[in-house]
Amino acid sequence: MRSALCHPLAPHRRAPYRYAMSIRIASLQRYPVKGLSPEPLTQVTLTKGDYFPGDRLFAVENGPAGFDPDNPQHQPKIKFLMLMRNESLARLKTRYLDSITTLFIEQGGREVARGDLSTKEGRLAIEAFFRRFMSKELRGAPKLLTAPPGFRFTDSRRGFVSLINLASVRALENVVGSAVDPLRFRGNIHIDGLDPWSEFDLVGQVLTTPSGARLKVTKRIERCAATNVDPQTGIRDLQIPKSLMAAYGHFDCGIYAEVLDGGTLEIGEDLEAEQTMLAL
Repeated sequence: MRSALCHPLAPHRRAPYRYAMSIRIASLQRYPVKGLSPEPLTQVTLTKGDYFPGDRLFAVENGPAGFDPDNPQHQPKIKFLMLMRNESLARLKTRYLDSITTLFIEQGGREVARGDLSTKEGRLAIEAFFRRFMSKELRGAPKLLTAPPGFRFTDSRRGFVSLINLASVRALENVVGSAVDPLRFRGNIHIDGLDPWSEFDLVGQVLTTPSGARLKVTKRIERCAATNVDPQTGIRDLQIPKSLMAAYGHFDCGIYAEVLDGGTLEIGEDLEAEQTMLAL
């Protein structure tokens, strides 16, 4: 059962209301390879029922995980290279060029690997890099996996699009007594304009954009130890889940949404709640 502290800034309400502040898109980012670095975007086009474009298209299997591309099933993230266990990944800067299906990996400002992920040779080149880079952390031979159509390597079975309220991150900074990079939470959409933690009140609501895109907020995102890792340095320097529980009585930061109708998202434009919020 969730603590009454889950939403410390939300008073009991007796009447429906709408948010007085607009919800503004502050940034957009995708994570082409699960566990590796983000890629900033200025605009994306969402498709009904689909995932965030270009997000979690690939994963690196940490030893045999039993993933079958002909019958893809959601797998626990522990079966892949990921920040919760492998913080050294944060020291890598990666980019994926869709036009040539190629992943580039840099370390310390120098390119250390590249591979065309549509070819066997390219995948082998990336796998060979991870065997060298983190040999002591591997449970078996690393294998680069490609998500088949209609599937992504998300942490949640229905984690189609993730949103992070920057006001909540700023409130958390006061709790931990340190700057908190919102990229720790690996969200697709950073939003501003809401009160801290009021994004949780959006669960069940539909958000719309000027282009006609509609996102239904489905649930809160529970956080794990991956958020303890600084995404710039790879140092495990904070206790984010522990701090969330101590201050607010939950482990949550961010919300998931599903795409009801397609359309574009752009940095700087507003999202609007489609229906009136009900009293708590």
